[in-house]
Amino acid sequence: MRILRIGSRGTDVKEVQSLLQRLGYYTSSIDGIFGFGTANAVIAFQRAHGLTPDGIVGPMTFSVMEPLLMGYSIYTIRPGDTLYRIALNFGTSVARIIAANPGIIPESLQIGRKIIVPWLDTVDTRIDYTYEILERDITGLKRIYPFLETGSAGKSVLGKNLYYIKLGIGSNRVFYNGAHHALEWVTTPVLMKFVENYGKAYAEGRSIRGYDIRRLFERSTIYILPMVNPDGVDLVLNGLQRDNPYYSQLLQWNRTGRPFSQVWQANIRGVDLNHNYDAAWEESKAAEAQYGITGPGPTRYSGTEPLSEPETRAVVDLTNQIDPRLVLAYHSQGEVIYWNFMNLAPPEAERIGQALSRASGYALDQTYGIASYAGYKDWFIQYYRRPGYTVEVGRGTNPLPISQFPTIYRDNEGLLLLAAVIM
Repeated sequence: MRILRIGSRGTDVKEVQSLLQRLGYYTSSIDGIFGFGTANAVIAFQRAHGLTPDGIVGPMTFSVMEPLLMGYSIYTIRPGDTLYRIALNFGTSVARIIAANPGIIPESLQIGRKIIVPWLDTVDTRIDYTYEILERDITGLKRIYPFLETGSAGKSVLGKNLYYIKLGIGSNRVFYNGAHHALEWVTTPVLMKFVENYGKAYAEGRSIRGYDIRRLFERSTIYILPMVNPDGVDLVLNGLQRDNPYYSQLLQWNRTGRPFSQVWQANIRGVDLNHNYDAAWEESKAAEAQYGITGPGPTRYSGTEPLSEPETRAVVDLTNQIDPRLVLAYHSQGEVIYWNFMNLAPPEAERIGQALSRASGYALDQTYGIASYAGYKDWFIQYYRRPGYTVEVGRGTNPLPISQFPTIYRDNEGLLLLAAVIM
């Protein structure tokens, strides 16, 4: 992380402001501008943690903040401590502490041993969700909930890992993914918050919306790839950086006259990933002329051939490895669920789609025109002849504001759980 001081701006400033606000040091708005209010909050944090109170987030200060950003503190066991007392002091549960520290014996705590104490939310749903935050959150969730499995399906054009998370060990396998489109980054924290809530419920032996999570863990395996297009997401949220190897091309490709943060859906090479799958790809290519598309750009360019991009190849490879019974591809916006492709969906797909519609309150529908070609859901239905759905969350103009997150998550948590069990 870069050094932050008065005058700094960006998504990393928002992340620090949000943390300081959650800890009670900062009371102003989370605006990504490092002003005197943020500096004073940093000084208060530094004093409370025995750091030099200079108001600058440098390596030492960030090293103390980083575990908190990931949702936990490192605690050294003292004489007389019990897990109950530690949990009470941090406002957490004994079950979560035990889950985060495999092998710990509650009746025989070792004085001087350092343990992980989860107590803050890992996934911050009030800020712009960059690849850097995703990567840190996955690390944090894995430390807090070691029963989660993580891996990489491949790499993006710029070499970012396409992380996936595995929940459960059951034979019923499903696969969810998000953020094929850069402007639709809000779908990533939706999936990540689901992972966090699932992990917490499993650790504590609780249910979510009537679903026994430990039983679900045994019955189903949920694979989640939360950010298919990390290069594009960072372009939208952090802007075009001069060290980007596609810097000059991107300036040429964005012919809209508007900033990337308002228009860019594609990956960093100007290919719309959800038009790059081998499912009526030729029809998608032929339709480009109707929309004035002649090459790489913000949206709807299908690439030079199906699966020309490393991101789509990685998603296809992971899907083939999983061999899922059902898939969900998360997009925004419209509060609608698309379920069919060229009438190839299996007979049960509409029935399952209607149940997902009831669970979320989203309408069940079919796509038409260029939007109905070469998408991930289309490819899955065509090649597997199994239920596949595109879920369009929220309403408005992309990118949807993060203020919509509570409503979006409320509408989709039940859908995500139902999709893992419905037959």
